[in-house]
Amino acid sequence: MANALVSIQIIPKTKNGEDVIPYVDEAIRVIEESGVKYEVHPLETTMEGELTHLLQIIAEMNEKMIAKGSRNVISQVKILYQPSGIEMDQLTEKYRS
Repeated sequence: MANALVSIQIIPKTKNGEDVIPYVDEAIRVIEESGVKYEVHPLETTMEGELTHLLQIIAEMNEKMIAKGSRNVISQVKILYQPSGIEMDQLTEKYRS
């Protein structure tokens, strides 16, 4: 079982003020390619896994933004660390029909 839930909102600073959505799509692709369980929400994406692995994914997301041409990146991160184990469904199951 995972020991952490990490939500991230990545905000790349584009060179000429162009749309950030293609950048965000690339950031989500980094998560997808990592193989961790994740859910995309309107303002952030939540990942489930081992904390050290999830933090590495965030580092890779930031590196991808720079490689894509972003001047800098703001990453707003929320972490729930629970060594005994945690899953997204435990926090949201009562709201799902």
